Amino acid sequence: MSLRYETGIATLSQFVIMSGLNLVNTVASSISGCSNASGDCVSNILLSLIYFLLIALWFGLLSIFGYAAQDRRSRKLAQILIAAEVLVATVSLFDARHYPNILGLITSLIDFGLAIWIISLAFRLARANGGRVVTTKMIRRKRLPKIKTPR
Repeated sequence: MSLRYETGIATLSQFVIMSGLNLVNTVASSISGCSNASGDCVSNILLSLIYFLLIALWFGLLSIFGYAAQDRRSRKLAQILIAAEVLVATVSLFDARHYPNILGLITSLIDFGLAIWIISLAFRLARANGGRVVTTKMIRRKRLPKIKTPR
């Protein structure tokens, strides 16, 4: 199966992968925050949970936009999806430059890669303008009629 314009599948994959990685980051942050004697464990867990829910909500909304753009083959929805994914790529690059731990760096790099992949799919969808999405332009050559040669 070739993913040429399946932004719905791509954004759903992004939602699942990023929610899973952010859940791992949330648990790791909570454990490290509670292991320090100086931090307030309950407030750290509460803030981490709110952060996780906001990220899951954001990627859930992106998944809805991805499926809507795919089903309607809408240029406008594809452009909105591109703008949202550019925002995701920008934030993930910022996070990658200022990562607190190696898990945060890996999460940011995976997020950046998924955002670029979805941008390319949405760009193909927007370029098709509601038509069929193809990888290369098919140019039909006008064939000349065969000339029968005398024997």
